[in-house]
Amino acid sequence: MTDVHDKKTRSYNMSQIKGTNTFPELLVRKYLFSQGFRFKLYDKKLPGKPDIVLPKYKTVIFVHGCFWHGHNDCKHFVIPKTRTNWWIGKINRTKQNDTDNELILTSKGWKVITIFECELNKKDYAIRLNNVIVQILQES
Repeated sequence: MTDVHDKKTRSYNMSQIKGTNTFPELLVRKYLFSQGFRFKLYDKKLPGKPDIVLPKYKTVIFVHGCFWHGHNDCKHFVIPKTRTNWWIGKINRTKQNDTDNELILTSKGWKVITIFECELNKKDYAIRLNNVIVQILQES
């Protein structure tokens, strides 16, 4: 099966996909800040370069895109019909990296919270973010 776009269009589309400061990340950061939490962003010293780091609570938050991180049973995660094997390999490597980074962080005493973009829909995001605050404040 061939791509529905020419190479130039596909290249442009892919170049527009952001890796940092995505809408879901901004939503989570804005909410945490409004609740009085202060944090660091994208700490390169920590495995996986977490999106949000709360050093005071020894907690990191990863905000994952459902497609890129292979969120199972999610409407946003659909394996492409072109280059299927390549995409499956790429997404599986990403999921393995996520697991490895979480294991390293938890072994170093960090609390790891993962939020998928689908959990931040208009209807449910306030409930999910309140649960995140509960998780942050829980003693390990």
